[in-house]
Amino acid sequence: MKNKIIKLGLFSLISFWIIYVLLYLVAFLYPKIYIPKTNNYYIYDNNDAILPNIGEDWISIDEVSPYVISATISIEDKNFYKHHGFDYLRILKAIYVNVSNGKTLEGASTITQQYAKNLFLTFDKKLSRKIEEAWITLRMETHYSKDEILEGYLNTINYGGVFGIENASQYYFGKSASKLSIAEASILAGIPKSPSNYEPINNEENAKERQKLVLDAMVRNKYITEEEKNNAINEKLKFTANNEVDGMHTSIMYYQDAVIEELKSINDIPKSVLSTGGIKVYTTLDINGQISLEEAIKNNVDSDIQAAGILINPNDGAVLSLIGGTDYLKTEYNRALYAKRQVGSTLKPFLYYNALENGMTATSTFKSEKTTFVFSNNNTYMPQNFGNRYPNKDITMISAIAYSDNIYAIKTHLFLGEDKLVDIANKVGISSNLKPIPSLALGSMDLSLMDMIRGYSSLANEGYKIVPYFIRKVVDNHGNLLYEHKDYKEKVLDNNYVFIVNDMLTATYDEALIDYEYPTCYAIKPRMTHKYSIKTGTTDSNYLVFGYNKNALLGIWAGYDDNRSVPGTGGYLVKNIWVEGMEGYMKDKEDSYYDIPNDIIGVLVDPTTGYLATNDSKHKRIVYYLKGTEP
Repeated sequence: MKNKIIKLGLFSLISFWIIYVLLYLVAFLYPKIYIPKTNNYYIYDNNDAILPNIGEDWISIDEVSPYVISATISIEDKNFYKHHGFDYLRILKAIYVNVSNGKTLEGASTITQQYAKNLFLTFDKKLSRKIEEAWITLRMETHYSKDEILEGYLNTINYGGVFGIENASQYYFGKSASKLSIAEASILAGIPKSPSNYEPINNEENAKERQKLVLDAMVRNKYITEEEKNNAINEKLKFTANNEVDGMHTSIMYYQDAVIEELKSINDIPKSVLSTGGIKVYTTLDINGQISLEEAIKNNVDSDIQAAGILINPNDGAVLSLIGGTDYLKTEYNRALYAKRQVGSTLKPFLYYNALENGMTATSTFKSEKTTFVFSNNNTYMPQNFGNRYPNKDITMISAIAYSDNIYAIKTHLFLGEDKLVDIANKVGISSNLKPIPSLALGSMDLSLMDMIRGYSSLANEGYKIVPYFIRKVVDNHGNLLYEHKDYKEKVLDNNYVFIVNDMLTATYDEALIDYEYPTCYAIKPRMTHKYSIKTGTTDSNYLVFGYNKNALLGIWAGYDDNRSVPGTGGYLVKNIWVEGMEGYMKDKEDSYYDIPNDIIGVLVDPTTGYLATNDSKHKRIVYYLKGTEP
């Protein structure tokens, strides 16, 4: 038995080395793989200006501080200059540690493997991708020197949202990578392990702990002495970074991440960009809109409340700006795309569109009072108005929108049938799985900000379902067109009813609706220089605003990541962000509101009662109706 095991072991070892040699031989015989001294992608805004913080500055290995090289090798791949792409002893050790602990605690990727992965656009964990990366690793090792591989790695690695060692050195320390000290180099070398946790501007404590590990590794590998290590630990580092990289605001990184995600999903893009020498990605990003939105968030958020926003051209789906959180350097999680939260009353415009389509008008009335709804099996539902305030009288649909009255909404929802709101939400592109329940009219189910942007686009563009997108076109470095976006538009709503809904949403800041309550957006009216349709939404832990005209739709969310209750000031915060962001983008742009459709007629009425206005009427407003349904 013992002899059989020994023979089996010898056979396995010999087979492994034969395969190992053959693979390297095949890799050597293959043509030399072309690795350009450039990043694998460049991103441009909607004016074809390149975004600078992707990492344009490629520098030679000779221009990099030797401390960066020794720190990187020590912490990432101490046998880099000894192995041929794979560190087999490290792989075996990692397998043992991970199996022993029942979870992944150690990785075994070499610098060459990491660089091979960085040269691809996708980072999934499929076996086919791992095999492809391993093959590229073999080919790189057989055709390039270690210094050439290390140079490429250092010029493409992520240092906390800043790519490449030269950009990182300039960003964090305001100096060239050739001039970095031991302390500075060890801080930077620690970042790539987990950029969001170890970048030193917002995570200095974590970065210093990581730095100690890097310095210990440098001592073990005899690159520095114990005394140099201690001096580096005690060195007071001066960080020069602020919220701009080469003049570009860091919120742009949320947008860039969204671009890369879309890039992954485009089947027309080749799996590898190695043969093209990189690609150029032309996006829909509007820099002015991005900066306006970021500054609006900065001006209004001064605690650990998070905020996210999306600005879109609703006519074609071009995403003009996007922010996924208050500080990318603290958290890269993109709340605009991935966070699903209750959207509150911002779902009501779709309910009221349905009501118009089913025979109601802008002045149809229901009584708003404290109400307990009783269903089968004696199940009850008792919604409340904000602040527990009720008019205790009949109110119109336009009033219900202006005050965001919940009782009116629930009565409308039950009158129409709970499945109607689900149907209309699906029709306009809200993709989440909604359930026909009474509270759906009050936005009780979780949706993403992008989900709602898709839906609101159909109101903002007068009835079309569109698909939001970030990428206009992709070309390679030789100018060959690899991909070009094609607009998708599908008529899903009647533009007559859409116009009425859009007009009713201007009542949210109209003084003609001041009655027992103020319209929900009346406080921001003095700051608005353009006409918009606006709807707010509030839950215990979420505040939202969506507002738009013909050419721009902006949605804002604010709340805590842990879903705890937001202080009562949250409503003012999110509305202030919205008006500052939208007005910043619309500055110097002409008003672009909607023309009245031929089948729509305007009538001067008292919007709080629905009766025709008289000389004695306290409230007067032109309200719109489908011809034949006016009072």
